[in-house]
Amino acid sequence: MQRIKKDDTVQVMAGKDKGKRGTVLRVWPREDKVLVEGVNIVTRHQRPTMQNPQGGIEKVERPLHMSKVMPVDPKSDEPTRVGFEIRDGKKVRIAKKSGEAF
Repeated sequence: MQRIKKDDTVQVMAGKDKGKRGTVLRVWPREDKVLVEGVNIVTRHQRPTMQNPQGGIEKVERPLHMSKVMPVDPKSDEPTRVGFEIRDGKKVRIAKKSGEAF
């Protein structure tokens, strides 16, 4: 079971976007990467093509390493580590700060 999943709210703990929060849009578990909405935005220069005859400069979100983000505790609204417990015969993720399942 993954510690960070799609649609989780996470906070960036390291790097140029430290302190920013966003929603996880996509997860690559094998590469340990996550794509977070509004975080790690880079500028790309697009050459003119048939689909985009104008070309130009666009801002794109790039993946971050999973170790740079922490899920936000639903109860205390602070970043927290993730633990696992068996509840009602199912393995669930819990926030270490509050014990709340998410």
